[in-house]
Amino acid sequence: MRQSLEVLQANALELQHLLRQFIETNPVLEHDLASVSLEELDPGNSEEDQPIEVPDDDLRELAIMERRTSGSSQEDEERREHLYSSIVAPETLQQHLLGQLNLSAPSPEVRLAAMALIGNMDERGFFDEPLSEVGRRLGISLEELERAKTSLQSFDPPGIAVEDLRESLLVQLHRSDRLDTLEFRIVESHLGDLASKHYPKIASALGVEVEDVADAASHIAQLDPSPGTSFDPSGNPYIVPDVSFERNQEGEWSAILTNEYLPRLRLSTTYKDLVATSPDRKLRSYLRNQLRDGRTLIKALDQRQATILAISEEIISRQKEFLARGSRFLKPLTMNEIADAIQVHPATISRAVAGKHARTPHGVIEMRRFFASGYTTTGGDAISNQGVREALQVIIEKENRQKPLSDSAIQKILAEQGVKLARRTVAKYREQLNILPSHLRRSF
Repeated sequence: MRQSLEVLQANALELQHLLRQFIETNPVLEHDLASVSLEELDPGNSEEDQPIEVPDDDLRELAIMERRTSGSSQEDEERREHLYSSIVAPETLQQHLLGQLNLSAPSPEVRLAAMALIGNMDERGFFDEPLSEVGRRLGISLEELERAKTSLQSFDPPGIAVEDLRESLLVQLHRSDRLDTLEFRIVESHLGDLASKHYPKIASALGVEVEDVADAASHIAQLDPSPGTSFDPSGNPYIVPDVSFERNQEGEWSAILTNEYLPRLRLSTTYKDLVATSPDRKLRSYLRNQLRDGRTLIKALDQRQATILAISEEIISRQKEFLARGSRFLKPLTMNEIADAIQVHPATISRAVAGKHARTPHGVIEMRRFFASGYTTTGGDAISNQGVREALQVIIEKENRQKPLSDSAIQKILAEQGVKLARRTVAKYREQLNILPSHLRRSF
């Protein structure tokens, strides 16, 4: 049961890792792209009910060696190797910088200091502690650390090896040959006022027009405030959809499982025969256990796919407006509704959609997004929280930038559209969309 839950809850890439582990540790499992065998093992052996004995290491090694010599074709081995090497761990920021350091051939002292600094960077590429503290702790002079820091700031991505956001932005401007610019002067001396959009104050201090400051601010906004996060190993840049929502020529929607990432497994015929013919009782007992575990795994995979497909078909039946017209038309939907429809526990729905994604006409979407509470408009239509957020975003995109709408004003416009919300709810949705308050959205 634990294994079935683990398979059900794993997303596409996690499932690849799991299956790789199962194939490596269970000799009776074979990776086969052509077929899946769920044949039941013939129980016609008088020792079937004997107590299970765990084989020793020598017996396990024998079983694995026999599997390796069981006549697997070169094509089978190539397929298996392709499965094992299909997932490549993303390069970390530290690995990326060390690779550049190896090519830069610095002096031994600077190299040592640079490696110390690389090891003291957070995911953004900023130092975790002051250079003086790093030097004191590691016995490296501050002069060597400063030289190493200057060297690292010439590496990619621009803006790393710094102590704060201000220094990162200055390095990025420097790297793009914008030293003698208004942007550089603003970041150097007025970053706090820039964050608060006090453009008139900056313009007065620097003796320029407010429009020039606003133009410079738009250029500064294009810089990366966290240049190292593209290498963050905790993030997963690869999303493999588990299901695709597609429309046929008749206009009917259907859910299609995307199984290209999922290896097809079968139980080794060689080991099935060995159970019936081997005179070694321990070996037979061991192989029965492995065959049973392999059969359970294959059934768990089938059940996982069947559950995801059933959930997807129910989502399609309830979200046709979304599929045809976009996120604003996503309807409120609960996991209990889907659980009742396919006759499973709501916890099964929660596990099945966790970390899973669907390919839709509006992009790849996390399946949990289809489950959300919502509101009923004054016209009697149901609209999800996501739909309300979409409507709010559209309102703000159309506002006059010189007179941005307050949350109260947005509340009134939504009410006119039939969606009645409290002002604090409007503020909450605006924050979820990473949209600034009205006084910080103002353009000059």
